[in-house]
Amino acid sequence: MPGVARLGSGIPLVARSREMTRLRAALDEAAGGKAGAVLLAGDAGVGKTRLVDELAAAAGDALVLNGRCLDVGETGLPYLPFTEALGQVRDAGLLDVAARPALGLLLPDLALPPGHDGSPAFSGLPSHVVGRRPEQDVGQLQLFDAVHGLLGDLADQRPVLLILEDLHWADASTRYLLSFLLSRLRSQRLLVVGTYRSDDLHRSHPLRPLLNELVRLPAVQRLDLTPLSAIDARSFVAALADDLPDDVVLEVAERSDGNPFFAEELIAVATCGDGRVPWTLAEVLLARIERLSPDAQRVVRVASVGGRSVRHDLLRAVAGMDDVQLDGALREAVQHHVLLVARDEVYTFRHALLRETVYHDLLPGERVRLHAAYADRLASSGDRGAAAALAHHSLESHDLARALRASVDAAREAQAAGAPAESLRHLEQALQLWSAVPADDRPTGLTELVLLRRASWAAGTAGQPERAIAFARTGTGAVDESDPEAAAEMWRRFAQALQVLEGNEGEMYRAVEEAWRLVRDRPASPSRAWVLAVWAAALRQDRAYAEARERARMAVADGREAGAEAAVADALTTLGLLEEPEGEVSRAREHLRAAVACSMEAEAVSTELRARYFLGVHHYDLGELGEAARVFDEGVARAKATGLTWSSFGLELRILQVLTRYYIGEWDGAATAAEPPGLRVSSTVSARLAAAGTHVAVSRGEFEQAERMIGELRADWHRDLQIALITGGTGAELALWRGRPELAVERIADAISWSRKEGDWLLAGIRLAALGIAGHVELAARARRRRDRAAEEEAVRAGRELAEYAHTTAELGTPRTGVLGPEGRAWLVRADAAASRLTGPGDPALWRRAVDAFGYGAVFEQAVCRWRLAEALLAADRRDEAAEELRRAGATADELGAAPLRDALDLVARRARVALRDAGPRDRVDPFTPRERSVLELVAQGRTNRQVGEELYISEKTVSVHLSRIMAKLGASRRAEAVATAFDRGLLDLPD
Repeated sequence: MPGVARLGSGIPLVARSREMTRLRAALDEAAGGKAGAVLLAGDAGVGKTRLVDELAAAAGDALVLNGRCLDVGETGLPYLPFTEALGQVRDAGLLDVAARPALGLLLPDLALPPGHDGSPAFSGLPSHVVGRRPEQDVGQLQLFDAVHGLLGDLADQRPVLLILEDLHWADASTRYLLSFLLSRLRSQRLLVVGTYRSDDLHRSHPLRPLLNELVRLPAVQRLDLTPLSAIDARSFVAALADDLPDDVVLEVAERSDGNPFFAEELIAVATCGDGRVPWTLAEVLLARIERLSPDAQRVVRVASVGGRSVRHDLLRAVAGMDDVQLDGALREAVQHHVLLVARDEVYTFRHALLRETVYHDLLPGERVRLHAAYADRLASSGDRGAAAALAHHSLESHDLARALRASVDAAREAQAAGAPAESLRHLEQALQLWSAVPADDRPTGLTELVLLRRASWAAGTAGQPERAIAFARTGTGAVDESDPEAAAEMWRRFAQALQVLEGNEGEMYRAVEEAWRLVRDRPASPSRAWVLAVWAAALRQDRAYAEARERARMAVADGREAGAEAAVADALTTLGLLEEPEGEVSRAREHLRAAVACSMEAEAVSTELRARYFLGVHHYDLGELGEAARVFDEGVARAKATGLTWSSFGLELRILQVLTRYYIGEWDGAATAAEPPGLRVSSTVSARLAAAGTHVAVSRGEFEQAERMIGELRADWHRDLQIALITGGTGAELALWRGRPELAVERIADAISWSRKEGDWLLAGIRLAALGIAGHVELAARARRRRDRAAEEEAVRAGRELAEYAHTTAELGTPRTGVLGPEGRAWLVRADAAASRLTGPGDPALWRRAVDAFGYGAVFEQAVCRWRLAEALLAADRRDEAAEELRRAGATADELGAAPLRDALDLVARRARVALRDAGPRDRVDPFTPRERSVLELVAQGRTNRQVGEELYISEKTVSVHLSRIMAKLGASRRAEAVATAFDRGLLDLPD
């Protein structure tokens, strides 16, 4: 199979270091003369064989003997694993049957002839072959003693590792012999390792009482091999098939539930299959079901149709059994580890793949009938939240009319619960069913146009703007102008969807004009008010301020007359934005705050988020970063509470939350807000958020991660200009920190060229120019050191051209609200200051202006300017002033954890012989980032990955990534080991 490495074929052992450490320790003790045994328990496929194979490979000069039990029915083959092990002794030339003739029972081909040593005649065959009566045997004890003695003799020569696999299939004789051996472990250089499937040990299994006795023996220890954690499962899958995409790796890891064998089989499906459980795995899983009684098998089959988990009352209603019969069947399924009992009378399949296999093993007719039974029960129950399950069962039972109605209801319930992604899924299903359901059987009052509009809205709020556009575009092709209000609503929705992504301005204007054509001559109505509000917003974006103001005022008037408060709030937001270019700051703020209040009163959450976003931008543009951060935090919290985190303005709020927190120095909060979503959203959404997060990664010195992110995001520049503007700059900063100025100027040129596709002068170009000039400064300095005059002149020329570009952009750039804001002014001064370094050490006066300019709240950028100011002051022999700037910049770098800046400051301080910090022992370097430390502290308190994610507002997947990095830094393989190691090294304080 291409691209897939099979287990045991060189793939590194993942996440089993704790178990391997215990096994190796037991082997070392045995080699030192302290015999022992390890009973290794675990579910089928969890990796027991791989672990003992790894132990055997690491056994050094020890003699390794292997034996395996087989599943051959109730009786089994007597002594089979010992027969195999002794066969290996014989093959090695280490067996002397004459010394222990009883061993001939296990190896009949080496049995002595009758009467050879005066003992009773041997038939040469084991009793299970010739059918001798027990009293004809030489006695089990002679055989047991012979095996025990042989192992002792072998151990005298060198250590012995005896591995007995699959003891759950062991016959009675093998169990007796095992008990005999383990009870006589003393000072032999012998380690016995026995494996068995814990999930096969039902209450009446014959191995269970023996295990209870064996674990009481002082030389015997039990070792449970649990499924891989979520982190380890992903590492295992990635190692097994490193060419699989990340989303497939995640899906395989999740479906496998941490079982390596299951993961291996699923990789085969992911590589070249159809998504169904492979037959090899299905046979393993179904074997357990086939051991159940007919009643238990029926209950399990019925439960599989209900899903991974099913309520007791629902199962009872569908199974059609009386309570006594049902309880007996369920008890058997639970005892055989097929079902688990959860709280609230819910039964859950032990493994998701077990349920999936049982389900697919049903006959088609049987499956349809059971789905219909579940649907009938759910339809009559009236349970709240049952619509989604009813839709599923109705669809699978081919009741399409009921499936359509239930899908619509499920979409409504999901939307009300703040789950737009689920709502979208149900609406898509309803749209697929629409044409297959007769018109008379469709929900009353519902049209396909309404479904398309709802689907477009759900896609937009779920973070999938491309699909929102697609649904709305389809809807505009299905409008019926006999209902102009409904038709206008569809066109208006199309225009709104197009506003989210750049490059759609022409189509967006045509859509809103079409909507206006339909309602222009009609009286005031919610539809008319909304069309005007959307049109006003579009005109403002296109800087047609006078027309935008007129449309916005009309929208307010219509909305108030028609009682459409949400449209009023939207238009008030636009009016607030239109006041800023006129310098009416107080009136702009008044309109924006009124828009927030109005939309909250109308419970129009999407409109509220738009108003909050622009209110925050209003403060941001004025340099009021603290107030802007508060507004963005409130907006993000509101979006999360209403399930609109990944809606258009939910995303915009979150991105500016990242940037604002970064600028004011709250880098932990910025990193948290930049965490990728824990659900599938549009690639544009993910890319924009990741781009914002590169600020923190670069400035903290997480260079490898940042380089990977910036490299991957280059392919996403076409999705949104903001991605190019941000990562063009952070990519240049990263290259400068890593000493690659040629790459920095290349990235800046790339970003400026890309930005000019949207217009010659974008204000973000000022920042890009300043960073590009810094790159040319380093190139000029490098050329001077090489005495390359031509290269130096070229670097100086290019740097000065960028300085001119920065000034032209400041004069003509867009978007702007009147005069250039504090951020633009600060970067312009920094560009001039950087240009002063093209031919010399830099102008202290210009760098002082840059420090002051960033004093509006951008703490890191101000510290960077202090660094350059200190260099310029040292060149001017103003050491005391330079020392003060270095100390202030150093304090900021230490507080932020800005490792690259801290290192640069340390270098300047050493060269100038300036002490950055007070004398005394230096604090230890924290190996963890602040986010990693937060994760580790919560894990140390016993939190699960999901709980950690909920507390830190990050996805469970991201928690796993942080834990992987923590464990790598500590050399640990599991969570508990990482916590223990951190405590031992003094990296974690003991909890109160």
